[in-house]
Amino acid sequence: MTGLVIVGHGTRSAAGVDQFAGLVERVRRRGDVGDVEGGFIELSRPPLTDAVGALVARGHRALVALPLVLTAAGHGKGDIPAAMTREQERHPGLTYRYGRPLGPHPLLHDALEERIDAALADAAPAGADRAGSTLAGADRAGSALAGADRAGTWVALIGRGSTDPDANAEVAKVARLLWEGRGYAGVEPGFVSLASPSVPEVLERLRRLGARRIVVAPYFLFAGVLPDRIVAQSAEFATAHPDLDVRVAEVIGDCDALADLVRERYAEALGGDIRMNCDTCAYRVLMPGFADKVGRPQRPHDHPDDPVGHHHHHGHDHGHAHDHGSVAVVGGGPGPDDLITVRGKALLDAADVVVVDRLAPQGLLAGLRPDVLVVDAAKVPRGPSMAQEAINAALVSHARAGRRVVRLKGGDPYVFGRGHEEVQACAAAGVPVTVVPGVSSAFAAPALAGVPVTHRGVAHDVTVVSGHLPPGHPDSLVDWAALARARGTVVLLMAVDTIAKIASMLIEHGRAPETPVLAVQDAGQADQRSVPARLDEIGAVAAREDIRPPAVFVLGPVVALPTTGPTV
Repeated sequence: MTGLVIVGHGTRSAAGVDQFAGLVERVRRRGDVGDVEGGFIELSRPPLTDAVGALVARGHRALVALPLVLTAAGHGKGDIPAAMTREQERHPGLTYRYGRPLGPHPLLHDALEERIDAALADAAPAGADRAGSTLAGADRAGSALAGADRAGTWVALIGRGSTDPDANAEVAKVARLLWEGRGYAGVEPGFVSLASPSVPEVLERLRRLGARRIVVAPYFLFAGVLPDRIVAQSAEFATAHPDLDVRVAEVIGDCDALADLVRERYAEALGGDIRMNCDTCAYRVLMPGFADKVGRPQRPHDHPDDPVGHHHHHGHDHGHAHDHGSVAVVGGGPGPDDLITVRGKALLDAADVVVVDRLAPQGLLAGLRPDVLVVDAAKVPRGPSMAQEAINAALVSHARAGRRVVRLKGGDPYVFGRGHEEVQACAAAGVPVTVVPGVSSAFAAPALAGVPVTHRGVAHDVTVVSGHLPPGHPDSLVDWAALARARGTVVLLMAVDTIAKIASMLIEHGRAPETPVLAVQDAGQADQRSVPARLDEIGAVAAREDIRPPAVFVLGPVVALPTTGPTV
């Protein structure tokens, strides 16, 4: 018979570890699953690798891996499959079928109902000497009284919270299913970490709805840091509102109903009947505010007792309701707010921290959530500027703290934007990083001024050059002589201070003095202006017209084409 490995996330709670072990033993004692082991992907013993190793040592080459999670979030979708892939690398020939998460399921709803009734039958509300019921899994006394009390009882169903909208939506679904047909005054969902509404927010909502008796029901399998936090926050709210009867139900815990559900999920996996919902999975589908998840590579956690070469320890001060932090280096386009890409805007909407340059679309910052931290990297020419090393460090430190970081840059981050330096810094620090291209001003500025950088029969090539170093500078990498011999279009960025010397060098090496040039300042903005000149005059014209950054110079025969753009 195919072996079963029950995979838990892990907890710092000894009680939670004991409850997990108790469930594994309960499933094993039933005898209808041939061989059973359980392990954790991090934090707790035994590690998953020991559980898989034990089954392999007993001759199993095919397993069912069952994620012991209530909702399909990052752990179930990515972390556990990645850990199992690593086990396959350790045990060549090993195959496994993956079970689906446990919830929503009527067995779980019935277990929640029992825990709520037990809390109603208990004499001690959350604000009393003892916070919440301690009757989880036990035969409940006073069930008839508890049932009669339901009509006057509101339930706050509290999940762990996730950065995966699909997982949060499942908690809301369970709340509705728990309400249907059970006679409660109402059931409201909430979360203890990462998502809203929080425990105090849900309790305040119910108070304003007129609730006088509230049972807080943790939607958790086992004891842990976050269930303890739910108890503490509920007790604090009850103390502040002595007119309310606030009680906390126990977690689902090790029980026959949970063992029944494990067996059901095992049978599903063996039969190939998994019925996963991929239509609203943020790792597959672009969901508003969660664009950073699409296609994100999944990596296994490193258990402290798993010799993988390096250890990935978590402080878990946030209760370990993580998806890990990440960095997105986003090109904001040439300046106007509406020229950022759809993906870039979605990442910006989902960000916890935005590290922004002066040339990035500043109007987009006004639409950020109030809790978003904005870090000003300045990058003002000859003015205030945050050192690149400090920018790199800020990206890494915020991501390591579990935050979604957007590095918002002007134009395209890989066109004279030092974007790859930031990507390299993140990669070296082990921080997940993605790049979102942007519309570069090298092409946008000429276009907004009515100038194509290529045109059939006129220009078949275009060269984009940084002019921040003048010709002859020892650090310059530009072959100005070769550039002068080219016949196509040249676009110069960061050349306001050097345009006169560049023009002289190009003419010296063969570019025609009458070559048309157009300076485009503040492209895409209300005060955009375009100043034409000949190549031999552009230095003097730019000085006379007081051309200032940000400005782009485009030179070549395309500039002489009829234009629709504004000029001075």
